[in-house]
Parts: sequence; structure tokens; C-alpha cells
Amino acid sequence: MRAIRVASAALLGVSALAMTAPAAQAQGDNSGFWATVRPTTVAPGEHVRLRATGCEQSVTVSSGVFDTVTIPRWRTTAWARVDRDARRGAVYEVSFYCGTFWQSVDLTIAGGRPDRPDRPDRPDRPEHPEHGVRAGEGGTLAGLDLKEIGLGAALIAAALGTAYHLSRRRTDGDGS
Repeated sequence: MRAIRVASAALLGVSALAMTAPAAQAQGDNSGFWATVRPTTVAPGEHVRLRATGCEQSVTVSSGVFDTVTIPRWRTTAWARVDRDARRGAVYEVSFYCGTFWQSVDLTIAGGRPDRPDRPDRPDRPEHPEHGVRAGEGGTLAGLDLKEIGLGAALIAAALGTAYHLSRRRTDGDGS
């Protein structure tokens, strides 16, 4: 009988820990750095909106078509003015740097014939968006940290220890 109680307590503990593992993995995911430039096609001299999410520090954005811009760590967007002498029809690379992570996005300068039009009838408006919706972590996964995970693990361990102690006391009291 005692082996069944111990096995049940162990199985309960392992199940509880297994249920908390996906939340811990989702919070520690470093692939959440995401960068976009809007609009993706712009005329010389116009502004573009630079957006970077998923970085815990300032993001540096550079390109051959505008001056280097820094997005402060507490913000996700910044604006840049495309040089007036940008070559029409050219595609420039815009690079976003978040510490050791980086991502690049293409920016097309309107007014000439683009290298690869998305649609022949409307080269400045692609038929499908480049990326899907980035809705964030949301729900119960938002805001988890190692302190909360450690506290949860400690509570689970305390519950298992209490259950084991109580099962030992009852067994000893039976006289077996």
C-alpha cells in the first residue's frame, strides 16, 4: 500500500512540473526579435516607420538610404527620412541590431522600375502581407519570470513533502 501512495505522489509531482515546462520555455525563447519597415516601398525624401519588438535593449537600425537610428529599449518604433538622392527603383537593405541578434528587411525606393515587382499592376502594394500577425505572448504567459517559476516549484515541492510526511505518519500510527 505504501508503494502505491509514494508512486501516486511522485506521479502527481512530475505531472505538475511537466505542466509548468511549456510556460518556462515560452518565456525564455530568444527568437522573438522581430523587425519591420513600413511602408516597404517609399519615394525619396519620405519617412519610414521602423519597428522592432522582442529586444530587451536599444536597437540600432542602419541602411545605406538613411542615417543610423536608435530605437530606445523602452520603445518599439522610430522614424527615419529616406535620403532625397536615393536611387529610384533600387532595393536597399535595412539592418536591425539587438545585441548579438540582427535582422534585415528590404526597402524599395519608388519611382523607377523595381527589380522584382510583387504585382505587375501595383508594384508598390504586395498581394499578401509579408508576415502574419505578431500578437505577443498574451494570456497567462505574459510576464512570467524565473522568480515566479521558482516559487511555483517550491510550492509543489512543499506540497509533495507534506503529502509524503502525512502518509508516513498514518502508516506509523497503524502499527504496521
